[in-house]
Amino acid sequence: MGEIISIEEKIRLSEKKRADIIRRQKILAVRKVFQCTHCTLKCEKCGTQIDRPAPEAPPQSLRIPYRFCESCSEEYLDYIKRLRGKGDPDCYWRNDLWLQSWKAWIDYQGAMDRYLKSPEFVRLLNELRQINPHE
Repeated sequence: MGEIISIEEKIRLSEKKRADIIRRQKILAVRKVFQCTHCTLKCEKCGTQIDRPAPEAPPQSLRIPYRFCESCSEEYLDYIKRLRGKGDPDCYWRNDLWLQSWKAWIDYQGAMDRYLKSPEFVRLLNELRQINPHE
């Protein structure tokens, strides 16, 4: 006759397996957020690799609060100027839909920032720190 398996042992193994799966899901959630939103080597807008930091802007120019490639930096500055009623008139393709797409992207960045500061996400980070205090 075969070996008898304790139901308590089976339940304990099942709970451990479930806890391991949840822990893995938590780690992947955090990893995804930080890999996707905080990579210092790529443009935050288009994802193009950035080889070097953007040059310092002159004091009178607008501050760019994102890491952009040169092209996206230029577009962002034009977006801000257009919101103020100016902008480069030669770039006729930067129409209302273009403005809406930039607004939606900026709104998304704000939503991600709020999510990262939410009590639930902070709790998740704290839980992971307690699980892996040296990582």
